[in-house]
Amino acid sequence: MLLSLLLAVPADGTARPLKAGEAEAIFAAGCFWCVESAFDDVPGVIEAVSGYTGGATPKPTYAQVGAGATGHTEAVRVIFDPRKVTYEKLLDIYWHNVDPYDAGGQFCDRGSQYRPAIFTVGDAQARAAEVSKAAVTSRLGRPVVVPIAPAGPFWDAEAYHQDYHRTHALKYGYYRWACGRDARLAEVWATPEKPAR
Repeated sequence: MLLSLLLAVPADGTARPLKAGEAEAIFAAGCFWCVESAFDDVPGVIEAVSGYTGGATPKPTYAQVGAGATGHTEAVRVIFDPRKVTYEKLLDIYWHNVDPYDAGGQFCDRGSQYRPAIFTVGDAQARAAEVSKAAVTSRLGRPVVVPIAPAGPFWDAEAYHQDYHRTHALKYGYYRWACGRDARLAEVWATPEKPAR
């Protein structure tokens, strides 16, 4: 497992190029361990990679991003087969794993390095993300604060962050519970849906 982790993440943090037939989506919703775990087992997802995006510093480290000085946010690059899973389905999974009302971080993680965002690759994703955001706003009956922005460079996080929910299952489970992530998500999605018009 460790060997596969080391092979999957380039030593310099550069995200791997897409292969033929692959597409990518980039989502930020606080701790990247939790975002990655939301996508890892989705049919049609080839891999979900924890990393950093949205800042100006090339090849940032976890320590640099954590200090809040690079402008990056923790994010996940979802590489998927669009013949097996749609971008719209990935957006739906994303919305169910983010607090859409908190722009200052997510759950117990505070600061710009944990801010939520949808980073779009191309015009089609941008349009789909805007439609999805409007639908969530309508469904929950309250405006959401998650920004939608064009994707910039994505830098893979260090190997020890990849698949953390699997390689450190007990620590991950405790962190997720202590952070109140699932309790808050249940609260957000317990909001009665507005009747269809």
